[in-house]
Amino acid sequence: MSKLVFNGKEYDVSSGILKDLVEKLNLDSRIVGGKVGGKIVDLFYKLNDGEKVELFTIDLPHAAELYRHTMAHIMAQAIQRLYKGAKFAIGPTIENGFYYDVDLPETLNKDDLDRIEKEMRNIIEENIPLEHFEMKSEEAIRYFEENQQPYKVELIRDLNTDVVSIYRQKDFTDLCRGPHIPSTGMVKNFKLLTVSGAYWRGDEHNKMLQRVYGTAFYKKEDLDAYLKMLEEAEKRDHRKIGPQLELFSLHPEVAPGMVFFHPKGATIRKELESFWREEHAKAGYVEVITPMVMSESLWKRSGHWDHYRDNMYFTEKENQTYAIKPMNCPGHIMIYKTKSHSYRDLPLRMCELGTVHRYERSGVVHGLFRARAFTQDDAHIFCTQEQIESEIVGVVNLIDKTYKIFGFPYKVELSTKPENAMGSDEIWEASTSALKSALERLEMEYQVNEGDGAFYGPKIDFHVRDSIGRTWQCATIQLDFLMPERFDLSYTGSDNAEHRPVMIHRVIYGSLERFIGILIEHYAGAFPTWIAPVQAIILPISEKHVEYARKVKKRLENFGIRTEIDERSQKISYKIREAQLKKVPYMLVVGNREMEKDSVSVRMRSGKDLGSITVDNFSEKILEEIRVKRQNSIFEV
Repeated sequence: MSKLVFNGKEYDVSSGILKDLVEKLNLDSRIVGGKVGGKIVDLFYKLNDGEKVELFTIDLPHAAELYRHTMAHIMAQAIQRLYKGAKFAIGPTIENGFYYDVDLPETLNKDDLDRIEKEMRNIIEENIPLEHFEMKSEEAIRYFEENQQPYKVELIRDLNTDVVSIYRQKDFTDLCRGPHIPSTGMVKNFKLLTVSGAYWRGDEHNKMLQRVYGTAFYKKEDLDAYLKMLEEAEKRDHRKIGPQLELFSLHPEVAPGMVFFHPKGATIRKELESFWREEHAKAGYVEVITPMVMSESLWKRSGHWDHYRDNMYFTEKENQTYAIKPMNCPGHIMIYKTKSHSYRDLPLRMCELGTVHRYERSGVVHGLFRARAFTQDDAHIFCTQEQIESEIVGVVNLIDKTYKIFGFPYKVELSTKPENAMGSDEIWEASTSALKSALERLEMEYQVNEGDGAFYGPKIDFHVRDSIGRTWQCATIQLDFLMPERFDLSYTGSDNAEHRPVMIHRVIYGSLERFIGILIEHYAGAFPTWIAPVQAIILPISEKHVEYARKVKKRLENFGIRTEIDERSQKISYKIREAQLKKVPYMLVVGNREMEKDSVSVRMRSGKDLGSITVDNFSEKILEEIRVKRQNSIFEV
C-alpha cells in the first residue's frame, strides 16, 4: 500500500497514477501535485507501492514550479502558432518565473511579446488539458525530426535512454520531465518581461537563440507586487547608478567582465575592507596573501582541474602551465603545510581578501553581480573534528553581526551532496551531520537544498533580503574533509599521534564586487554615512564665502570626515539639487550668518533642513554616526 497525505489526513491507496487516486478519493479539485521524498511531482506521477506523497493545492508555494513550467509550454505553444518554423530548445522555470529558448528567423521585440501574450491568453481560455506519456527514444527522434525540431533531437540523443518523457497540450508536444499542472486554464496571472540572446547550451560556439522571459503568480496581487518590485529594481540598477555616481566603470573592449573602480567606488571598497579586517582580528583570524598564479600541479591535486578547469584561466611559461587562481583555498593549504602543527595550534583561522579569476561566458556576465575577476573575503579554518560545531557557531555569529550592520535580514539553506561529489558517502554524512548540529545549536531555521553542495563538501548558504524584497546569496560556510586528505594535512594530537584536520571554507561578503553591487541597489546609491564616498559637501552661497568653506572643509577632514566643496558660480538651489543627485548624506550651506557664528546650515539628502549648527557640534554628531555605523542619520533620532 501507498499513502496520500492532505490537510493532515492520511489515505491508504494502491499504487497508480496520482491524478486517478486523487479523483477516486474525491479530494480538493485544486490539488495539482505533491512531494515524494522531498521531490516535487505532478498529478501524472505514478505512485509506487510503499511511497508516501504529501499533496498540495495550486495556491500553495510548491505549486509555483508547476504552473510556471506549464506557462513556459503555453508560451512555446503561442510562439508555435504565431511564428512558422519556430524551433524550440529548453524552457525551464527560474526563480519567480520561466523562460524558453527559441530559434526564430526574425528578432522579437516588445510588440511581438504583446502578440505572444495575447495568444497565451487564448490558450489559457481554451483550458487545454495536458497529457503525459512516454515514447521510445527512436520514435521520439523520428517525431521531432519530422517536425523540424533539431534541438529536441540533440537532447534525446544525449539522454541515451530507451524511453523519454513527453508532455502534450493539443497542438504542442514537448520533450519534458515535468512537473506541470493538469490544464492550461488554471493560472491566469502572468506577464512576459524581456527577450535576450542565449547561446544554445551556453556555448558561444553554438547558435545564438532568443530567450523569452516571463513571470507568473497564482494571485493577481502577487503578480502586481512583483512587477512593481521589478520597476523599482530597474531604477536601482547598479550598472546605471554606479557610473552616474562615479563609483566604477566597465570596459568590455579591454577587460570583459572586469571592474574599474574609480576613487569614490574605491572608498566604499576600502571602508568595507577596513570593517572586515577589524572584525576578523577580533574573531581571532590571521590575514595572509597568496599568489595570483600557481602551477597546474596544485590545481590537479586540489581537484579543481577535474571539476573546475573550464572556468579557469591558464598561461604557459618555460614549458610549464600555470593557472590564475579561481579560488584561494589551495594557497592557504600551502601555508598550513609549511610547518608542523599541534592540537594546541588549532583552530587556525586564516583569512585573505584574495582576488580570483573565473571564466564566465559572456552571456552570463552581469556588471558587478557576475564578473570574471573579483575579490573574495575568503577564510579557511583548520580545526579538529571536535571543534567543528563551535567554529561553525563562531562563523555564523560573525555573519550575523556583519549583516545587521547593513540592515539585512537573511534566511539559511543547508546544501547537500551533489552528483559530481568527491569522497565517500560516510564522509558526506559526517560533514552534513556536523553542519546540522551547529545550526540546531544556534536554534536557526533553515531549509535543505538537496544536491547543491560544493564538490568537496556540504555547505550552509545565507540569503540576504534587500530593501525591495529581493534575496541574494552572499555568505557561505563549507565543511571539507577531502582537501586535507588530498594534501596530506596533519596535526599532532594530545595522544602524540598524527591526525587529519578538518577544513572549513567560508566567505561573508562573498565577493566584494558583488556585495558592493547589492549595496548600491539596496540603498539606491544613498549609502549610510560611514561608507558614503563623500560624507558632507560644503555649498558656499557666493564667491565671498568660498574661503570660509575651505576652512570648514579642512577642519572636517582633520576629523577624518570625507568632504568636498562645490565652488561653482551657480545658484545655491542648483548646488543643493546637484548634491542630492549625488546622494551626499549632508549638504552644508555657508553664507554670512554661518561665517559670523562659526556654523553651517545643514540639509539632508532627503531634503530635510536641520538649520544652523556649529561646526564642532556637526562634527561631533557625524563622527558618532560613522563610529557606530548607523543605517540612518543621527539627526533623525
